[in-house]
Amino acid sequence: MTHDAFAQNETRNPNPEPWLAHVPVLWREAIEILNVRPDGFYIDATLGAGGHAEGILRRLESGKLLGIDRDPAALAAARERLKSFGEKLIAMRGNFAQIDALHAASGLPPADGLLADLGMSSLQVEDASRGFSFNAPGPLDMRMDPTTGASAADLVNQMSERELADLIFKLGEERHSRRIARAIMKGRPYRLTTELAQVVTRAIPSRAALHHIHPATRTFQALRLAVNRELESLESLLAQALGVLKPGGRVVVLSFHSLEDRMVKRAFQAWQHQGRAQVLTRKVVRPSEEELRANPRSRSAKLRAAERTPG
Repeated sequence: MTHDAFAQNETRNPNPEPWLAHVPVLWREAIEILNVRPDGFYIDATLGAGGHAEGILRRLESGKLLGIDRDPAALAAARERLKSFGEKLIAMRGNFAQIDALHAASGLPPADGLLADLGMSSLQVEDASRGFSFNAPGPLDMRMDPTTGASAADLVNQMSERELADLIFKLGEERHSRRIARAIMKGRPYRLTTELAQVVTRAIPSRAALHHIHPATRTFQALRLAVNRELESLESLLAQALGVLKPGGRVVVLSFHSLEDRMVKRAFQAWQHQGRAQVLTRKVVRPSEEELRANPRSRSAKLRAAERTPG
């Protein structure tokens, strides 16, 4: 049965399990389409707060879950949350861009399923000290792994006006990117998230501001993608994903903006054309009205899934 058929025949519940304090986006749909077997081996490439992982682990008996996250704080929190599952969980720090090497290092066999939730963890968004949110003052950081690489402050304070405009246009899909870059240049240097958000907001014409998102959303998205090389990491994951699966193994990806979703859609279509996988989601899966009411942040979520073919 395809996921489309599942969606038509089930009543969706925005709080599917009472043990979930925080419900991950499209939780039920993701777990269902993974088709978790009690003796199977699965990979959660974005362990995050551990919501999806707990759903998988509760369905395992002799099976195991390899949980991966590049954020040391998220990994520590997930380990604490999931410690009751003991040896069923193998938690590893790493970037899913190296999924092949991480899988090999785990010593586990080819997987029955791989899940990647490309959204931000609530642990990251709600911690102002991480610099992902413009709702509270915090250092302009945005690194998933705060121990390495350039921060968002490094980019906005060092890039040229043209480089900033191009980055905000390409990765944020912001049509006012040139106005924003020009305004950023005049106010440099920046250290706090709220400082940058105020400048971006003032740079966008009030008549053009979108009412359903903060005016700085697209600029912050662009900086976050650039700081963490997220699209490059996704490209690498998609290039390696089928290689860590056994025949019949499934890949489930949740994306949250068009750049990611476009990459996933094209990769899945290419796999199917090459005879390497079968697309399970003829239409992209979106949150239900119930989930949107319970969690407005889920509005941009899209789920796609594919199954590796034999051979």
